Amino acid sequence: MLLYVITVFVFLFIDAVMLTVVMKPHFTRHLGDMMRDTLLLAPASLFYLAYIAGLVYLDSAPALHDAAPERAASQGAIIGAMAYGTYEFTSMSIMKNWSWTMVVTDTTWGAVQTGFSAWAGVMIMMRLQG
Repeated sequence: MLLYVITVFVFLFIDAVMLTVVMKPHFTRHLGDMMRDTLLLAPASLFYLAYIAGLVYLDSAPALHDAAPERAASQGAIIGAMAYGTYEFTSMSIMKNWSWTMVVTDTTWGAVQTGFSAWAGVMIMMRLQG
């Protein structure tokens, strides 16, 4: 449970910065008035909590068990690329104003963010246990 909580905090803190500084302006530039003025917290919260639960179950907990934070990073990056890529490539295929820069930026971010968060959660837990 502590691994989950740590990973949630790492993920959300870093993602909040990225969403504010890079992604919101980038998406607004391409999508304009299709963007909401305010975030709907319920669906966002459901996604993040479920996504990180899956990340911890499939990646971080086994990596922690094996004391393999580098594996948490690499497998987390794969999970992130798959999850964020699914959203981006699907959106690109069905939405008019979607752009390839949005696809590449967000898919790459998903891989980096998820891999780093998995790695950081495992590293923090190893230090706490150690």
